Parts: sequence; structure tokens; C-alpha cells
Amino acid sequence: MSSSPALVPLPSQPEGVAWPTERWPEGPLGAGVDSGELRRLLDLAFSEAALASMGETHAFLAVQGGRIVAEQYGQDNLATDTYPSWSEAKSMTHALVGILVREGKIDVQAPADVPEWQGADDPRRRITLDQLLRMSSGLKFAEDYVDAGVSDVIEMLFGSGKDDVGGFAAGFPLVHEPGSAWSYASGTTNIVARCAARALGESGDAFRAFMFRELFGPIGMKSPLPKFDAQGTFIGSSFCYCTARDFARFGLLYMRDGVWDSRRILPEGWVDYARTPTPIPPTEPLGYGAHWWLGMCGPDSFSANGYQGQYTVLIPSLDLILVRHGNSLDEKGDEVRRWLARVADCFRA
Repeated sequence: MSSSPALVPLPSQPEGVAWPTERWPEGPLGAGVDSGELRRLLDLAFSEAALASMGETHAFLAVQGGRIVAEQYGQDNLATDTYPSWSEAKSMTHALVGILVREGKIDVQAPADVPEWQGADDPRRRITLDQLLRMSSGLKFAEDYVDAGVSDVIEMLFGSGKDDVGGFAAGFPLVHEPGSAWSYASGTTNIVARCAARALGESGDAFRAFMFRELFGPIGMKSPLPKFDAQGTFIGSSFCYCTARDFARFGLLYMRDGVWDSRRILPEGWVDYARTPTPIPPTEPLGYGAHWWLGMCGPDSFSANGYQGQYTVLIPSLDLILVRHGNSLDEKGDEVRRWLARVADCFRA
């Protein structure tokens, strides 16, 4: 978990700015922000004209220097509404593993604790948690969001695997040597979530209590609605609803290097571990770290990305967090990413 020298340093909470444990401090846009272009981009995103190109935008939030500096909701949406995480939950799963690392209950460099892989001749028993967190396990898994008979993620979340998502995902064979190939897979995260429960020795309601006691509660996240399968495994690949302001709180925890109001929540170096690049195919438009995406809004940015256009983007060089939720399918999600990059550029003006 050592820091890469190429990583932009993570900023500290500015002196005199309150931590948003109870309520978010608010402030004006900085003098260097292109407020006119930002206003134009927000007007576009929430307009009917954007439906064809980038779909519906339900919520937007910008936090800079620890303060909310811009916030807007769709006509039928409120700040108190909870929004789907989809795969933003993967980054929350990363945080939960980090807490277990801090407590000495889990070692990401050790082989993953997966009962199905413990046969003496099973090559999967060599897969480490680090390889799982970096989506480099080598396991077969079809991450297709179309129901055409080839979508393992749909079968896991809504079909035969829904009652035991971790067990379903653990049943897939190796197609690559562990650590040799990158392949994004929601099944991987549910294996990790089950490993976390096994390390804690608790699942279901007890694991939910752990999430609130060690992660959500200390940083003031009161809205999270995590979902569990029938085995009591947190469906960490996909399901933790939150308000936009609580997604921003989660982002601020990572922006502040895992420390919240002088309390270390995540172990030292864990955020840098998340944003240290994993080798990926050259065809991938974004980089990947450990359960966080890289480079969407500039070379130093890292983000929690979810299906249908759910994003929490961190840009350390600007001390900027962007949260966007909506309904943007297929190529509309590509346009949302371009839109977020243009929003970030407004703060570089």
C-alpha cells in the first residue's frame, strides 16, 4: 500500500471549514471558476434538450475546499432523495475492506478466503484479495448489461445467483493466470464482500451494523440503504442507495486520505492504494486502480462509477468532488463522462 511518486498529494481540510458530519458548509464559487460556463453546462444537463444525448440528470453536487459550491436537482427530485449507487458501491466495498485491514482482520496480499477454491489442485486458491480488488483475478465472468443469455451480472443480481451472489461468482473457472489480465466484473466484488464478512465473522444485520458503526456513522452518512442477499452478503457490486450529499461525504473521506475530523477511518496509504494504476488493456478508455476508476476528469482524478450514469469524482489537484446521478443508458453514459470533464474544466479556468 505504498504511495506512488506520481500521485498528486491529497489535500487537507482547509482551516476554518467545518467537517460535514452534521451538515454541509456551503460557499460561493471561487474567483477562478468559469461560473458562466458552469451555469450553461448545468442548464443543459437538466434540460429536455439533453435527454437524447445524455439522458436524465437527477442530481448534481460540487464540493470544493470542503464546501458545497454548486447543487441542483431535477424537477421531480429532492436533496433528501436517495439515488442508486450501482457500481459506486464497489468503492464502498473497498472502504470496508480497508477498515478490516486497519483492524488487522484481513490481508489483501494473502490468498482470498473463498471456500469453493480450497481444493489442493484448485488453481483459484492462489488468487489474492489484491488481485480481486484490481479486477485481475483471471476468473471468467461476462459483465454484459443485456439479457441475451450471456450476462453473468444479470444472472447474479436477478436470476439464479441472487440469493448467494458471492457463491455464484466464486463458482466461475479461471480463464487467465491470476494477476495476468484485467477484466471488470461485478462478481469479483461480491466475492470480496463475502470475504469481508468472513473476516469480520458477521453477516446480514451484524455486517450492516459494522458498516454504520465504522464507516457511515463516523462521517455523518445517515441515508445509506445497503442491500444484502439471502446469505447475508452485502451486494457490494451494486446496491447502496444514498443521498447526493452522502455520496459527497464518502468522496470527502477519500479526498482527505481516509481521515475524518482527526479520526483515521481508513488505514494510512489505503486511498493511494485505491488510485495506484492497475495494468489494463489499451482499449480501455479509463484507467483502473483498486475498485476505483482513474482519469475521467483529468490525469489525477479518481472516481466511483455506476451504471446508468452514477458518479462520484475526486480531483485532488483542485480539491474538487463532483457527484452526478441520473438515468443515462449505453452511449449516453459516455456523454455524461464528457460533460463531467467539461464541468471540471470550469474549475480550472
